[in-house]
Amino acid sequence: MYPPHEVAAVILAGGESQRMGTNKALLEIAGQPLIARTAARVHTLCAEIIVVTNTPEVYRFLASEFGARLVADAYPARGSLVGLYSGLRAAQSPLAVALACDMPLLNLGLLRAMIGLAAGYDAVVPRIDGQAEPLHAIYRPAVCAPAILRHLELGDRRMISFLPDVQVHFLDAADVEAHDPRRLSFMNVNTPAEWAAAQVWLSEAGGDHGPGL
Repeated sequence: MYPPHEVAAVILAGGESQRMGTNKALLEIAGQPLIARTAARVHTLCAEIIVVTNTPEVYRFLASEFGARLVADAYPARGSLVGLYSGLRAAQSPLAVALACDMPLLNLGLLRAMIGLAAGYDAVVPRIDGQAEPLHAIYRPAVCAPAILRHLELGDRRMISFLPDVQVHFLDAADVEAHDPRRLSFMNVNTPAEWAAAQVWLSEAGGDHGPGL
């Protein structure tokens, strides 16, 4: 297991939240913005927190509360792959946990296990029912950032475009379910209905999600 000082957290706060109708990163859970909940969770695993945003004025509270660094897109195109590249490019640690900002049910046991599997790989990525989860993954910035940049320069902005170019350990469903039996870690909130469902899960779990939190 890598110690926290060797792991960065990269949280993507981009996106227009069109389906939600409001900035989903600022939706409140028990009086805490969703993105702050994410930062608080990974703060126990990572000494370095990087928030990728082109509106830093909205997230300055994360800098004061968690010491987060707010970085803008480092490539002229837009999109999640650009955000991932920008965060990895800014990371000073040998490993980075990359997360979307709208995952309220993160499981620290699963994230710890993924960090523990990173030795010898450039990326650790869950793959459930054939679907990779690149924004709940571990990356080695020194390798993955240049690989992503090559694809961006070719105009390929698919989130998984660069994975064939690096050494990846894919977690299958059984690996994930050993820590997160209901796979709730990957629940994100893009719509009011999804937000309502997430709140139900949080309420039933007493505000947390399983023993990993």
